[in-house]
Amino acid sequence: MPSGPFPLALANLLLRPDFRARRTPDRAFDRLLDAAGTAEGDERFTDDFRHLLRCWAKAEHLTPVGWLSARGHVGRHLANRTRIRRLLAEHPEIEREPVERPVFVVGLPRTATTLTHGILSLSADHRCPLLWELLTPDLELPPEEREKAITTARRLVGGINLFSPRFRHIHNLRPEGPEECTFALPHTVMPLSQAVIPEYLPWHETHDFDADYRYLKQIYQVLQYGRPRRRWVLKSPLHLENLDALRAVFPDAVIVWTHRDPATAVASFCSLVEHGMAVNTRPLDLHRIGATWLELLSRSAARGLASRALIPRESLVDVPYSWLGADPAAGAPKLYAAVGARWTEADAARLPAVAARPKGTRVHSYDLARYGLTRADVDAAFADYNALRAEVDRA
Repeated sequence: MPSGPFPLALANLLLRPDFRARRTPDRAFDRLLDAAGTAEGDERFTDDFRHLLRCWAKAEHLTPVGWLSARGHVGRHLANRTRIRRLLAEHPEIEREPVERPVFVVGLPRTATTLTHGILSLSADHRCPLLWELLTPDLELPPEEREKAITTARRLVGGINLFSPRFRHIHNLRPEGPEECTFALPHTVMPLSQAVIPEYLPWHETHDFDADYRYLKQIYQVLQYGRPRRRWVLKSPLHLENLDALRAVFPDAVIVWTHRDPATAVASFCSLVEHGMAVNTRPLDLHRIGATWLELLSRSAARGLASRALIPRESLVDVPYSWLGADPAAGAPKLYAAVGARWTEADAARLPAVAARPKGTRVHSYDLARYGLTRADVDAAFADYNALRAEVDRA
């Protein structure tokens, strides 16, 4: 089947009858809730997702595929929540599973967080969540059910690659590869990368994320229960704005903060948003993408800087882009030493496969001007962060 605009247009045409449900988001949500099930005492969780779907239903220029994505996002989180709560009720000892000294890779998007996570995943002593596990977290599954969960992840990735062929050149999703906590955290800014949802942002800015991180820990306890215990290595650029909540739940976490010129990072991420959002929103306002994400990313950096002062120095590792972006073979052993891990010959042998560009992908090109931004705009928004980055580069 050809990829790109034609299958997307066909999908939008076929989904148009279901698009009418957007007019009654509460009814659509109730159907998702009926399918997922719920538990007494979980009203706050469900109410928050009801609000998200209401906001998403009002998104500007949302396509039928975009509405399907919105319902899929909400329905998946509702179903996962029900499953996790059921497992905790059946096996209360799950919540006693220790998550000791986990490593969290954070930083602005497009600052080599994925590469850093991938390199840390090489160690046999480390445990990284795989994409299919994050999409359907559960206890150890029988082979048939495991394959079904992996197939669901393959379909999601296949749909993204079909409708937005260039997306994989920017961020290559692998169903059975390490992925970021973003897929498991209940509430992040990622819906704003799929649709124009102005009503959601004020709610998100005032949301209390402590409960989200407690739930995230439960997910990793479920994924650990009954399996060999290894050190968790986790990652998401979106943790940067929630370091206080993260550290409240994971007080012994080691924070690995990646650094790169924000002018490059913002341009690259706006390009990622453009190609992802094009599946769900038509037409796109590229300058609005630039303005929105300059604000969101600079806010994230400012919150991260405010939290940084409270992180013990021994629990914080700064990784300049030059460590891994320029010479991974030299930077990887330094990274392992900084987090207190062993770098072995076996890890070194597997490094080229992780550091290389994924097979079949092309070089990603991007430009701030395409999104109505200038270097001066970015430098002004990230002045405090740039001062920190200069210190990191000098160290």
